Amino acid sequence: MLKTRWENLHKLLNLCTNLPIMCNFTLKSFVTRQKMSTFAHLKFHNIIFMSLKIVVLAKQVPDTRNVGKDAMTAEGTVNRAALPAIFNPEDLNALEQALRLKEQHPGSTVGILTMGPPRAGEIIRQGLYRGADTGWLLTDRLFAGADTLATSYALATAIKKIGDVDIVIGGRQAIDGDTAQVGPQVAQKLGLNQVTYAEEILKVENGEATIRRHIDGGVETVVAPLPVVITVNGSAAPCRPCNAKLVMKYKYATCPMERPAELDERMANLYAGRDYLTLNQWSVADVEGDASQCGLAGSPTKVKAVKNIVFQAKESKTLSSSDADVEGLIQELLNEKIIG
Repeated sequence: MLKTRWENLHKLLNLCTNLPIMCNFTLKSFVTRQKMSTFAHLKFHNIIFMSLKIVVLAKQVPDTRNVGKDAMTAEGTVNRAALPAIFNPEDLNALEQALRLKEQHPGSTVGILTMGPPRAGEIIRQGLYRGADTGWLLTDRLFAGADTLATSYALATAIKKIGDVDIVIGGRQAIDGDTAQVGPQVAQKLGLNQVTYAEEILKVENGEATIRRHIDGGVETVVAPLPVVITVNGSAAPCRPCNAKLVMKYKYATCPMERPAELDERMANLYAGRDYLTLNQWSVADVEGDASQCGLAGSPTKVKAVKNIVFQAKESKTLSSSDADVEGLIQELLNEKIIG
């Protein structure tokens, strides 16, 4: 099998040797067999063969514009069942960067990794509709109630199970927590390089990613060796809309727990004949995780409350730039122990 692959590769090299072009070729199977670098890269004369395995970290989040009195459970966790759910906005920016890399490097794959209840499978479908190739849903009672530490642990164990990943990319932060901690924590747990606040991945070549990032006071261009974890700002390019053909292809794609206990004959035959409609669904046991580091058990922090704060007219005041008004404001802040 391996000999045949190399014979086909040499035939391709003979065809391309005299062409001043960049070709792309997937060597993942060979690289995996030889336990070489996760980055499949072969240079021959003026031809570069390269493909990327990209994992997008995405989260289904409650729409914070519609937070009601039932937003929290008695245990101090977000009551996701009571809130409308959306694709975390900055994760969509990250998905767009991943899809652009896929277009630039033929043979590359993009997978969506998410954690949540079975309905979070919708996030994977939204990724497939836009051009992703596959997805993995981490769903298990043991994952429930996770803070950033437990979430990053679960994601890191899943990425290890996926294996041979070149780029892990996600949004800077989720709108239900605004911590910006999960991406860096995943990088730390995997021992990978990380680049945060990314605006655009300019290029990936020679085992390195060149990334433009937004920092206080300007922009910065950095080069990071692969594999790398990247977090993307909401000011990056917006994600492309869903593709109508892909919507028709994947509209019935579901995780096993999303399906009714008994399928009618038509749907049963559909799933039996089209493997790509069954999305990957993993439990703590499937990723060989430590239950004590997952969910509530592995979460040292708890959310005390979530509220919508709406300022009333009587709670606001207008100040001028006069010394008296400024001094009065400073004194009020000191008295309220807000500053000082």
